[in-house]
Amino acid sequence: MLYELRVENLLLMERAELRLTEGLNILTGETGAGKTLLAHALDLLLGGKARSGIVREGAPEAYVEGVFAIPPGCDRDERIPDGSEELVLARRVWPDGRTRAYVCGRAATVADLRELGSRLLSFYGQHEHRKLMLTAAQLDALDSFCGPEQQELRASYGEAHDRVRELETRAAELEGLAGARDRELDLVAFELREIEEVAPSEEEERELGAERDRLRNLEALRGAAATGVGAIAPEEGEGAGVMLARAAAELESASAFDASLAGLAERLTALRYEAEDVAAELSSYLAGIGASPGRLEHVEERLGLFARLSRKHGGTIAEVLAHADRCRAREAELRDADVALESVTGELASAVATRDRIAAELHAARKRAAPRLSEAVLERLAELAMGDASFEVRVKPREGGYGPRGADAIEFMIATNAGMPAGPLREVASGGELSRVMLALLSVAHGAAEPGPAGTGGLLVFDEIDAGVGGRTARAVGEHLRALSAGRQVLCITHLPQVAALAARHFTIVKDGSVSPARTTVAPLDGDSVVGELVRMLGADEDDRAARGHARELLKAA
Repeated sequence: MLYELRVENLLLMERAELRLTEGLNILTGETGAGKTLLAHALDLLLGGKARSGIVREGAPEAYVEGVFAIPPGCDRDERIPDGSEELVLARRVWPDGRTRAYVCGRAATVADLRELGSRLLSFYGQHEHRKLMLTAAQLDALDSFCGPEQQELRASYGEAHDRVRELETRAAELEGLAGARDRELDLVAFELREIEEVAPSEEEERELGAERDRLRNLEALRGAAATGVGAIAPEEGEGAGVMLARAAAELESASAFDASLAGLAERLTALRYEAEDVAAELSSYLAGIGASPGRLEHVEERLGLFARLSRKHGGTIAEVLAHADRCRAREAELRDADVALESVTGELASAVATRDRIAAELHAARKRAAPRLSEAVLERLAELAMGDASFEVRVKPREGGYGPRGADAIEFMIATNAGMPAGPLREVASGGELSRVMLALLSVAHGAAEPGPAGTGGLLVFDEIDAGVGGRTARAVGEHLRALSAGRQVLCITHLPQVAALAARHFTIVKDGSVSPARTTVAPLDGDSVVGELVRMLGADEDDRAARGHARELLKAA
């Protein structure tokens, strides 16, 4: 049950608060006043998409909040605080399209709103009845009537159907492989052989690159090493090593007179030894830096092979090696294609058998339920001023065989007048008749509310489901909506005074065009204000006595 709905800055609606009662709640107003805004507000609470431009001009944000009774059997989790007696869903929308959801004052996700909202209310929009012209919607209606076991069976069938499609695709791929296998095997084997003959590695590529740089610059390397040896230990004359030794000896002698020089003498001695070690290593480097004839050409050729493979297979040696792994895997797959096809064919046969078995169970349940649904809808159509109508749910094979929902196609057949042959609902029924068939189906689907405290049933929201009807039929539709509201809440947006007169609580929405931007307000009606609104809905002037008398008669008959 929805206790209260608050809306702020949603298009024309600056601020509105609706306190609903149990039973039939009615919302009326002039065309263009913004009645559908409340339907959109409820859709936002259900996790619906926020349309661009829905924030009132000049407002920083729009806000929608619904205060609901916690439904019986609702599992309390971290989203619903302990001790809570109400469930509060809310949504903020900013002008740039961003939104934020809340559950009981805590930040939540749109998915949380969608999950919780689906337990709290069911929404049926203005054009819901048009969906009845689709065979898929008719199939969904029949399966819903079959009960929760049918929904579980449909879920199992969906998984089986997807598995069959997956295996059929795989089998087709393997059959295609068989035709082009030899040609692709030759190509894969050639590319793999080309890589394996070179046998590249990332480490070898790094080492060869460094060696190539060294071989290309041998003379510069020899010259640098020789200069270093000559500076430290030349063949003729004194080098840095001898000078360091002499300086260390002088300082060591002088340290007898000043002890602070002893440490410096030791450091010079260490430098002398380090310099002599460097000179020895440079001499060894000079002796071994030579290269065998043709070595540079060999290195260049090897690196050229690496570069050619890299250009062909991804740009790096790592990619070349990965391509080789893929070639090996593909070669094994191609060689094992016959074995794989045999295995997939066996799996496919088993999957098809499972799918067919579940489809047969779905079909049997639909055949059993179809006459019961036909009878239940006929009973309700009689209550909706279609007592001469005939209605039949036909279950027939689906064109094209098995589909995502089974092997059946459903066709609602109707004759709206006695003695007329029945035809498909999509071809025979008018807009008003479609609305009544939709209402009859919803009445069958929801039935009476579950036993329990008054008003604990879920909220049903109808946005002009009575479109296309009038006169006595409109009264019958209203009576049906009121009967449907027994033990639960129904909120109906309507243009029909015959329906509005049956309200347990009546709200009206009025647009004020004297301000900019225009503003709509929502107010509850009672007493004479209800009569005045019914007069307006009858299309009469406010002071029309006959219309006011008619309005009072409608209320009296309710």
